[in-house]
Amino acid sequence: MGQIEPSNNKVIIAEITANPAPLGLLGFGMTTVLLNLHNAGYFTLGSMILAMGLAYGGAAQIIAGIMEWKKNNTFGTTAFTSYGLFWISLVVLLILPKLGLADGTGGSTAMAAYLTMWGIFTAFMFVGTLRANRALQFIFGSLAILFFLLAIGDITGIETITRIAGYEGIICGFSAIYTGLAQVINEVHDRTILPLWPV
Repeated sequence: MGQIEPSNNKVIIAEITANPAPLGLLGFGMTTVLLNLHNAGYFTLGSMILAMGLAYGGAAQIIAGIMEWKKNNTFGTTAFTSYGLFWISLVVLLILPKLGLADGTGGSTAMAAYLTMWGIFTAFMFVGTLRANRALQFIFGSLAILFFLLAIGDITGIETITRIAGYEGIICGFSAIYTGLAQVINEVHDRTILPLWPV
């Protein structure tokens, strides 16, 4: 939705849509905290996490990614759409074998490969945050570490590594929640109340 403003025989489209980043960050952050509470050993992987993965972690982030596309933000589009589809793919990966529609991952090696690919993707996305702010750098840096820790936990079968990854993931998730809420609060008050530490 734009507003047309004539200027010297040119038409300028003024962007007046809302900032979609808080929606994407909160969808990612809240779902990440809940999954990693499971990884840390606090509860089993049940319908609550799967539902969050499909709805808030998945669908909400895809919506945010499409909104970022409209704002001509390649980084936001790539990040939110990709991680939204990550959450949906993770849920599908878990439920297809239970529905008898596909074989499981075939052991820890396949799951480790899946997590490693996401870790590599996230490490490159981290490079993209180096011109943004420290809050985003922390989110992507800690997320890359999380994916690699989970991959190592799967490939080695050492439960302690997965539990450590769980605690690290809780921190990562809460950092995304903070960043999303900071953007909302700062915009509403039209000043910096919760800092994001720009570069």
